[in-house]
Amino acid sequence: MASAINAIVGLVAFLHFYFLVLEMFFWTKPRGLRIFGNTLEKAKDSAVLAANQGLYNGFLGVGLIWSLIQPNPNFAFQTKVFFLSCVVIAGIYGAYSVSKRILFIQAAPAAIALILLAIS
Repeated sequence: MASAINAIVGLVAFLHFYFLVLEMFFWTKPRGLRIFGNTLEKAKDSAVLAANQGLYNGFLGVGLIWSLIQPNPNFAFQTKVFFLSCVVIAGIYGAYSVSKRILFIQAAPAAIALILLAIS
């Protein structure tokens, strides 16, 4: 069970590093425009905000990686719960304020990991 949980936590971390790259480096590029459904003009106007958001996503990814390499099992558990909870809350808010897709792309994998942690 621990391996499955760690794999999902790793997936959530990877997703947040991917979000970092999209928001910081591809926001105004064709791939970013397509993924986020922006026009070039809108993307240019919001590029600084998107880069800031990408940086925060990177911090969430780093925290999740930290939870995976933490040698103290109790602290690793607490760190996973904290960062996964942050991801779920961010995903719920993103679904409310931006797009319902965020609930499934961001919040759901973290929620699954939290549920598995709770029952393990």
